[in-house]
Amino acid sequence: MQADDRASDGAALSARYRRYALSILFLLYMLNFLDRQIVNILAEPIKRDLHLSDWQLGSLTGLSFALFYASLALPIARLAERGDRVKIIAASAITWSLFTGLCGIAQNFVQLFMTRVAVGVGEAGCTPASHSLITDYTARDKRASAMATFSLGIPVGSLMGMIIGGLVADSFGWRSAFLIVGLPGVVLGLIAFFTLPEPRRKARAGAASRPSPNFRETLAELRGNQTYIWMVVAMSLMSFVNYGQLAFHSSFFLRNHAVGLAALGDELHAFSGLSLGLTGFLGLALGLVVGIFGAIGTWVGGAVADRAAISNIRAYAIVPAIAAIVLPLPISIAYMTPDTLSALLLLGMPVLLQSVYYGPIFASVQGLARAHNRATAVAILLFFGNLVGLGLGPLTVGMLSDIFSGSLGGGGGIRWSLITTAFVSMAAAAAFLAAARTIKNDIVS
Repeated sequence: MQADDRASDGAALSARYRRYALSILFLLYMLNFLDRQIVNILAEPIKRDLHLSDWQLGSLTGLSFALFYASLALPIARLAERGDRVKIIAASAITWSLFTGLCGIAQNFVQLFMTRVAVGVGEAGCTPASHSLITDYTARDKRASAMATFSLGIPVGSLMGMIIGGLVADSFGWRSAFLIVGLPGVVLGLIAFFTLPEPRRKARAGAASRPSPNFRETLAELRGNQTYIWMVVAMSLMSFVNYGQLAFHSSFFLRNHAVGLAALGDELHAFSGLSLGLTGFLGLALGLVVGIFGAIGTWVGGAVADRAAISNIRAYAIVPAIAAIVLPLPISIAYMTPDTLSALLLLGMPVLLQSVYYGPIFASVQGLARAHNRATAVAILLFFGNLVGLGLGPLTVGMLSDIFSGSLGGGGGIRWSLITTAFVSMAAAAAFLAAARTIKNDIVS
């Protein structure tokens, strides 16, 4: 990227440099989720090596990360309201990447739990500051699409985590997988630091900055916005379903479809000559399903909401509500299907539906908050989304699996735990529909 592709003040971006900036933020978010979700495909090897129970797996994939991620996102977001968002994003990327690598040298549950906590500390600074930057980079009528592009980092990062984690674990062990995926984030963090523009710099150079409202004032403003409250509720409930499902996909297939997976791996070897172990093949298969269908759902959700919102702003809530209502049925069908290949393919539809809400909810929250409150609005949204979703989703699925397994066995326990928790999306749909009733009056920017 040439220097003359961006304005000298770092704020007025050419179309080409705007695409570049959004691409860098997307790649960082992709690594954010790669580092966050790689533990899911490594769950069974880690469980065997460190002798863990399912509730401990659930805490490693959710609670450990969410504890500090949710708590620190708020103070970091307040810093982002008045500070340099690019520096915050770069420092966050370098921090979470270094601690992801350190997960590979953990020797017991406590050490791995603490390193996952530290990963959450680093990742706390990425999303609120990135959303605030993207809003400054993008026109209002393109926000859902821009947020959807950024949010493609979720399925693509999950895809890369599944594939890389599975392949590396098969060849070199789960510890090497953590060490390998940590390095790229350090490099990309440095690239972001030196090349991304901060639109506030010119404003500060030309005039005195308007003081940001304190946290109490910001909280009072957001609390008075009914649509924002309902969006927070919907985000929390959808995150509960999504993170709970994603954390145990690999465990479900390894416990219920091990024979079928081995047969499919043999067929792949006979057809292509590619020889993969069970974990490597499952990582490849789940990575493709989650990545491809998640990307489709994320992009479609943003594009459809942007187009529909031209004539009806309520589309930002109605589109994800429809997806949430439909979601439990395809989840149940996928987990009840006895054929391994069919189960993997059928999983694509719930993955797609689970991804629809990203663009619309993030775009609407940016419109529900004033410019000086946007990063904080995202941080509060993510605070509850991660505390309830990431913190309790995998833990609840793991606990229910342990309970159900007493009478149904390990395979049946995880199946019915995943199906049961999927119905929480119906409550999320109700929250989205409640938001649809008030969003027209509550949009401020």
